[in-house]
Amino acid sequence: MTKSDREIMEIFEAYDLPPRRIAVIVLAVLRHDQRLADMAGGNNVSESTVRCWRDELITLLSAQAPRLDRALKKVAQQGGRWS
Repeated sequence: MTKSDREIMEIFEAYDLPPRRIAVIVLAVLRHDQRLADMAGGNNVSESTVRCWRDELITLLSAQAPRLDRALKKVAQQGGRWS
C-alpha cells in the first residue's frame, strides 16, 4: 500500500460510510456535477462533509499528478467545460 493509499483510507475511515460509498459520492460530485447538498442529503451526511471529501480527494490527486493544477485552471478558463 502506497503512502497516498494510506492517506485516502485514513480520511475515509473516520466516517460511518464504507470507503466505496464515499468514493462514489465524490465521483458523482466531480464527474456528474451533482450538487453537494443533494449528495449529502441522500447519504445522511452534511454538505460540508462532502465538500471536505471532494477537497481531500483533489489534494491527493494533485499530489500524484503535478500538472493537475494547470489542467484545472484550463478547464476553469473554458467555463468549466471539458474539451
